[in-house]
Amino acid sequence: MLYHLLYPLADTISGLNVVRYITFRTAAATLTALFISLLLGPWLIRKLASLRVGQPIREIGPAHQAKAGTPTMGGLLILLSLSVSVLLWADLSNHFVWIVLGLTLGYGVLGFIDDYQKVRYQNNDGISARTKIFWQTLMALIVAVAIYTSPAFDQELAVPFFKSFTPNIGWLYIPLATFIIVGFSNGVNLTDGLDGLAIGPVMITAATFVGLAYAAGHANIAEYLAIKPVPGAGQLAIFCGALVGGGLGFLWFNASPADLFMGDVGALALGGALGTVAVLIRQEFLLAVVGGIFVLEAASVIIQVAWFKTTGRRVFLMAPIHHHFEKLGWAEQKIVVRFWIISVVLGLVAFSSLKLR
Repeated sequence: MLYHLLYPLADTISGLNVVRYITFRTAAATLTALFISLLLGPWLIRKLASLRVGQPIREIGPAHQAKAGTPTMGGLLILLSLSVSVLLWADLSNHFVWIVLGLTLGYGVLGFIDDYQKVRYQNNDGISARTKIFWQTLMALIVAVAIYTSPAFDQELAVPFFKSFTPNIGWLYIPLATFIIVGFSNGVNLTDGLDGLAIGPVMITAATFVGLAYAAGHANIAEYLAIKPVPGAGQLAIFCGALVGGGLGFLWFNASPADLFMGDVGALALGGALGTVAVLIRQEFLLAVVGGIFVLEAASVIIQVAWFKTTGRRVFLMAPIHHHFEKLGWAEQKIVVRFWIISVVLGLVAFSSLKLR
């Protein structure tokens, strides 16, 4: 909104010319989302506490009973600051903005319903896994079809580290994109088990995609890096910047010991957002590198369940894998910081892959 308000004035007020630059608006969106989340965070915590929206804790896991009752649904803070910031600074005539914002809020509604049922019945069941997957898949499928049927869609896939290997899988791209969005959403959700554990890699992944989205939307940079040019993708850098800002503000309250938990309303939405951005800028496989922590967490659950059903034994002491390290005696803060470090390294590897091909 501010962009559309200030952009026409740039011809008469020279100082407003900066509004035309995506880099400026990305920085502005980041700071705006950070300010909103820091401003509203204390109020939201008090409101959730007064409504007794406390997080139930499983008794079978590591000893986290002291955290029982900590306000959850903190993802609302991120989604609110993200949405307002994007609406203020992004070009709202860009359809990429509405696709990713719509998917993010749709997943947020689904996560809110799940969190509400957990709080209402004071257990960790929420809505059934089958129902959750159905709605996640339906929304992701709509996005995948919209992207695939776009006139500008390039059917060749970009594979990290392989410049000449660009397979064309035709209509199979639709289930692939759907799987990426749904899978990444659930990967973030599984990672959200310790104070600050999920939001750190989310911000690092989003910050990495700020650069990737800007490069994809800039024809000259895309040509220099030999990545797929995606006209209009630069606006997604603003979305990712706002996600970083909202995440930073949330981390202020989510750092150990947390005053606020993310909940499914945040985890499902943020994972879906990152998956959608990756699909839109045609860096589907690079997402698995940048978000390797989420892939590892999801894979640990799949391996644990499959191996237990096959042999009756467990590979990990507990899954997702961050609980395995807890069982080994690692302190919560040590796990969180080390996972963040791994995420930073993976982000650097992802950037390196743009030229190491």
